[in-house]
Parts: sequence; C-alpha cells; structure tokens
Amino acid sequence: MKIVLTILLLVFFFATMIGVGFYTRKKATDVNGFVLGGRSVGPWLTAFAFGTSYFSAVIFVGYAGQFGWNFGLSSTWAGLGNAFIGSLLAWNILGRRTRVMTQHYDAKTMPDFFGKRFNSNKLKVAASIIVFIFLIPYTASLYNGLSSLFGLVFDIPYWVVILVMAILTGIYVIVGGYMATAINDFIQGIIMLFGIAAVIISVVLQNGGLVQSMKALSLVSGDAGWTGAYSSFLGPDPLALLFVVILTSLGTWGLPQMVGKFYAIKSENDIHKGTVISTIFAIIVAGGCYFLGGFGRLYADNPNVLYNPANGKPLFDTIVPAMLSTLPDIVISIVIVLVLSASMSTLSSLVLTSSSTFTLDVIKPLSKNGMNDKKQVFTMRVFIVFFILVSAILAVIKDSHPSVTFIAQMMGVSWGALAGAFLAPFLYSLYSKKITKYAAIVCFVWGCGIAVFQMIVSLVPAIDPASFGPFFGYIFKSSINSGVVAMLGGLVIVPIVSMITKKPDEKIVNDAFASYERTITVKVSESLGDDEEEGSIEQ
Repeated sequence: MKIVLTILLLVFFFATMIGVGFYTRKKATDVNGFVLGGRSVGPWLTAFAFGTSYFSAVIFVGYAGQFGWNFGLSSTWAGLGNAFIGSLLAWNILGRRTRVMTQHYDAKTMPDFFGKRFNSNKLKVAASIIVFIFLIPYTASLYNGLSSLFGLVFDIPYWVVILVMAILTGIYVIVGGYMATAINDFIQGIIMLFGIAAVIISVVLQNGGLVQSMKALSLVSGDAGWTGAYSSFLGPDPLALLFVVILTSLGTWGLPQMVGKFYAIKSENDIHKGTVISTIFAIIVAGGCYFLGGFGRLYADNPNVLYNPANGKPLFDTIVPAMLSTLPDIVISIVIVLVLSASMSTLSSLVLTSSSTFTLDVIKPLSKNGMNDKKQVFTMRVFIVFFILVSAILAVIKDSHPSVTFIAQMMGVSWGALAGAFLAPFLYSLYSKKITKYAAIVCFVWGCGIAVFQMIVSLVPAIDPASFGPFFGYIFKSSINSGVVAMLGGLVIVPIVSMITKKPDEKIVNDAFASYERTITVKVSESLGDDEEEGSIEQ
C-alpha cells in the first residue's frame, strides 16, 4: 500500500512539474524572460521562490537532525532566526533597493551588479569565479538525506534517486526558465507547508502529545551531562546555537540565488506583500523543521538511527528518517514528496543562478563575435545540464566513497564562503555612496580565504584547531563558526577599507542612487494663486 501510494503521488508530482515547464516556455525565449521572468513576477510566486530556495532537504533532514540532536527544542530558535532575520529583515532591508538598483543597471546576476556598481569588469569576473567554485558543491549537498528517506519505501540504489531528481529538475528549468521555477516553487511550497504540519502532528501524537513529548525530552541528559538540557529555553550550548542562528539567517543576505529573487519582483507594493508571505512561510517551514528535529533524542534507540563507530555519534541524516519510519503510510508518502519538493526547488534555483552567471558574466564578455539573446539562452541551457550533471556526480561519489572527504568539506564551507565574500559589499553598496571596489576585493579575499583555511583545517588530521588558542580554536572548530566570522568580519572590513582607498566616481554613484527616487509633476486646477509670489502652490 505504501509503495503504491507513494508512486501515485510521485507520478502526479513529476507530471505537474514538467507540465509547468512546458506551459511557461514562451516566457523563456529571451535572456530577461529566461533569467528573471521579465521582472514581472508577483508577490506570492516571489515569496515562495525565496522560501523554497532557502529551505531544502538539507534543512529538513540534515540540519533538523543535527541541530535538534545537539540543541534539543532550543534549535527552534534557528528556524525563528531564519524567519525574522533571513526573511523579514532581508526583504525589508534588501528587497526594494535591490530591485530598483539592479533594474537601473540592467543587472541580471550578482556579479553583473558588482561589475556595474563599482565600474569594474575584473570585479565581475572575480565574483563569477567565486560563484562557480562554491555553488557547485553547495548544489551537490542538496541530495543529502534523500537516500535514507527513499529507503523507507523503495529498495532502490541511491544513484537512481539522484538521477531521477536531476533529470526532472533539468527538464522544467531548461524549458521554462525562471518562470517555470517560480510557479513550481509555489506548488512545492504548498506541499512543504502541509507536509511539515502533518509530520509534526504525527510525531508529537506518536509520543503521547506535546506535553508528554516535552516531558520525555526533559528526562534526557545525553551529551549535555545534565537532565532537562534538551527541553530548556536556550539548550545545552547557547553560544554554539547563536552561531547557527547567525549563519543560517544572516547568510542568505549574500547568497546570489536568494538575492536574485528580488531582481524579478514586479512592483514595490508586491515587495510589501512578499515580505509578509515569505516570513509566514519561513516560520512554518523552518520553525517547524527545527522544532521537529528537537525531539530527535527520543529516537536514540531506534534501529534506523545509525551511529559512527569511530566516535559513537549518530549519523545525523538518519535521525529524521528514523522519526518518520513508524508513521502512517500516507504521512511517509507525503514526506517523500515534501523532501523532493524542497530539494528540487533549491536545485532549480542554484543551477539557474550558476548557468546565468557563467554565461552572462564570463562566456558573453569573452565572445569575440558577440552573443544575441537566442545564443545566450541556448548557452545557459547547456550549462544548466552541465551544473546538474556535475552536482549529481559529486553527490554519488560522496555517498559511495566516504573516504573522499574533500567534497563533504567543500559542501560545508560553500555557504560561509559565498556569504562571507558577498554579503558586506552587496549590502553596503545599496546604501552607501562611499563604498569602493577595493573594499569589495578585500572582502572577496577575506570570505574565500577564511573558507579555504577552514577546509584545510578540516581535511588535514594533523591540524588541531585547539592548537590555535582558545579564540581561533573555537572559530575554526567548525565551518559554522568560521562562516559567521567571515560574514561579520566583512561588515567591519568593507567600511574601513573604503575609508582609506580611492573614492568611486561621484557622477556614476549619484546617478545610481538617483534611481531610488523619482520626480512626479502634479497638475492642479488653478493656474494662479495668492501664494504664487512665494513660489509655492497649495493643493
């Protein structure tokens, strides 16, 4: 029964995704339509596209299991941080200014924006290379957790799951471009909302209700060493939890695939609506995922939770599947579709961002004979295939050869590298006329340098972070901590470097910032008035 039900849901789901791709193909005939949907996407589609790109299977399976196990119910703070910092504040602080200034520059990608904002083609190329290097392993990480979840229903090789997901995502992105991903993200977002609610209710009821579940969790001491740690307000390690909240929430402000959603929204009124919708979506999905993961330690003895024989710690990707293994068939089937929705929506956003960046910011400038719209769209479609293929191969290699730790570490540092390099120069360039290209360059080096050093520390067993001293030892203890330092450090570095380097061309900068305002001539019914001599007109 479980297999039949799951197959029916999957067939319907896949048919819908591909159908949407072909339905929107007419909107993907030129570059503006293929990459940005003609900059005419409404608030619901944009908000859901932002949310579904934000929350992938990595969060539902990996992060929910890992942080729920480490912090208990206090991991819910990460979800709330994602909602109020990663969504609400991001939309309010970045939304309007990003939309207006990128339209002024006719910038379709983040590297293109940097190139035009700072009048530097070299800066654009550097940003493109960073996106190319760090988005591919990040894309490969989206397949994490799919194997154990599909194992609840199907006895099929992991590579088959990856292949099916990659092919189907590729079809609708290649055919329909941004608009196809936006509509499918909306559908996938609806599935995620109902799926998360169904899973939370089922898991809580399975443990005797909310009160009994929390009571049982309060009796667990675990690694914390004190009873009640995992049901407490701030959990067993508040500082580590704070780093998680900052990385997963503030980091979205500098990720190209996230910020790119603001490029395409239709109007300012739509931005206000999208802010509310996106925040509510994040509260339910992110808050729900981490809240669910908080009960993970109640399943410590479940045979489906696997442990690492080397250190005795659980394999975090197996915790959430273990929580779901005893649920009703219909709930498990819904979860399979939910996780596929989360993975495919983020995958489509990442490969579209990667292909458009590489085509428009690297290939096009190098083309001696130029590239018309048709050729650019064709090239982007080719690179979509390339990026999906590479990410799928990396995911298979990582799963079948655990000894190849380089891939896993690249995945871990990707988020921190991108956010550390881009967040500060992008944010400041929207608000300040004094930010220089040299500050952006230094921040690029800073963010990527921290990430690469973290990867070296993680890859070389002989290097013990504790040997760096208490402060630096804690920073490089994990890619989470170093990622936070990269982001916060950039926010300090950019204004300081801008103060001591050559100022940008005032004319170029003033022209860009003038786009935030517009002059409107208002007609009045009287052409003469008593106050005319004073040079004013009373309406």
